[in-house]
Amino acid sequence: QVQLVESGGGLVQAGGSLRLSCAASGRTFSTYTMGWFRQAPGKEREFVAAISWSGGSRYYADSMKDRFSISRDNAKNLAYLQMNSLKPEDTAVYYCAADLSVWSTNWRPSYWGQGTQVTVSS
Repeated sequence: QVQLVESGGGLVQAGGSLRLSCAASGRTFSTYTMGWFRQAPGKEREFVAAISWSGGSRYYADSMKDRFSISRDNAKNLAYLQMNSLKPEDTAVYYCAADLSVWSTNWRPSYWGQGTQVTVSS
């Protein structure tokens, strides 16, 4: 039932910042765990970050925890990924995801956005 649309991707120089947005259409958006994944060419999709429905719990992949920040605004049906100190290896398609389940290491979100390209130049 939930539909997700990402925006905010683009080209940025190494060391720069970018904020991705995810707009959700579901009427139960506020009850969903939200997350971000990414996939680089020739690489498997990897987990980036997730946030609980209340916003009280946040989870990050080790390689991003000091540079990325996930947030949400349930009143606006929006989730965000703030990316700082970007590196060329951050170049990937970034996907927004959502699920009713609580996040865990084997979290499998049911709903996915179409992805937005992030390219970091050296």
